[in-house]
Amino acid sequence: MDKTKQTKSQFPAMEEEVLSFWETNKIFEKSVDKEAPKKDYVFYDGPPFATGTPHYGHIVASLMKDVVPRYFTMNGYRVERTWGWDCHGLPIENIVEKELGTKSKKDIEEMGVAKFNELCRSKVLGYAKEWEKTVRRLGRWVDFEHGYKTMDLDYMESVWWVFKQLWDKGLIYEGYRSMHICPRCETTLSQSEVAEGYKDIKDLSATVKFELVDEPGTFVLAWTTTPWTLIGNVALAVGAEIDYVVVKSQFPISNDQQNPKSQIPNKYIVAKSRVAEIFKDGEYEIVSEFKGSELVGKTYEPLFDYYAKDESLKNRENGWKIYSADFVTTVEGTGVVHIAPAFGEDDLNLGKTNNLPFIQHLGMDGIIKPEATDFAGLSVKPIGDTQATDIEIIKYLAHHNLLFSKAKYEHSYPHCWRCDTPLLNYATSSWFVKVEDIKPQAIKTA
Repeated sequence: MDKTKQTKSQFPAMEEEVLSFWETNKIFEKSVDKEAPKKDYVFYDGPPFATGTPHYGHIVASLMKDVVPRYFTMNGYRVERTWGWDCHGLPIENIVEKELGTKSKKDIEEMGVAKFNELCRSKVLGYAKEWEKTVRRLGRWVDFEHGYKTMDLDYMESVWWVFKQLWDKGLIYEGYRSMHICPRCETTLSQSEVAEGYKDIKDLSATVKFELVDEPGTFVLAWTTTPWTLIGNVALAVGAEIDYVVVKSQFPISNDQQNPKSQIPNKYIVAKSRVAEIFKDGEYEIVSEFKGSELVGKTYEPLFDYYAKDESLKNRENGWKIYSADFVTTVEGTGVVHIAPAFGEDDLNLGKTNNLPFIQHLGMDGIIKPEATDFAGLSVKPIGDTQATDIEIIKYLAHHNLLFSKAKYEHSYPHCWRCDTPLLNYATSSWFVKVEDIKPQAIKTA
């Protein structure tokens, strides 16, 4: 027999022999209890969910979490290593919701939150034995016997204690900002969570016509990859130092032959450097040229009047005007940005600076509110056909001679890492820690 093959075949048995020796003689326990002249080395392990078997990422991290404590143990420290289970959060809830067949959080409320919570608790440790088996076989030293669960009362109390300490030090604040939300989970996601779910997808983009109030037949063109946000539009943004032009063109002609306006040659305002790309399929003539600063202050007709006609709308007098913004570029689109403060981060900031009206025409479930009568009840990212509502909005714009063009647009778009639902930019409140206030100290003590 090949000696190499014979040696390799002995490795599994050797591993089991070593593991058995460690367990029988309690080697790990003795390494923790031995004299530690350098005192304690504190080891905090981010606990995993037991909602599935360990994968490659878990195994790699687990090896590092074993090597480092061993190193400090051999250097005279006492290193306790207690296993833990993460029991809270949406991974558990999603498993239960899938089994129940629920479609939204309202279904959970109807069945009862207490009943739902109990079902979640029953699923928490579904793969615990598989984890113990895998971690043991890796040779990792860790205390499973005294393991903790984040749903244990004493653990939850300790978390609230930490929160209270931060609160007492003035390090907790409620902020209102544009964040990524999952409309199915109805919750915000952190930036690290958002980064986990990007996918290359095809969306519908639209170049939309915004008619100037004092210049009928002259339209400012703005491009968007999220047509569903157009209902919340309250402003347009241009670059003050960008060169813009007025283009006279018969293209494109609306498919709505019954609308006499669709057959009138229109004038369009776009960034000069984007003209050739925007009008590549039709004849055009540049009528005039000017800086974006000359557009600032001009008013335009709202695409939709659901909210614009509401006289009680706060800051209504500042809405549906053109403003300058330093985030406007001519890399793509028209050089004009449509502004919906209830959704984009730049939009929200511009809205705060200029006291723009705030129109949030959908809830955190992604369902359009009743006030937007033509689209009420529609999900902006419906499961199975995420473009369906965008198509309806584009049809509406075309019918009202407000659509210049539409196209498929391929881009990287964030999805919920838990349930694979496309995320939405959505301005809402949440609680934050003032990290900047403690950053110097954190760096110093790291």
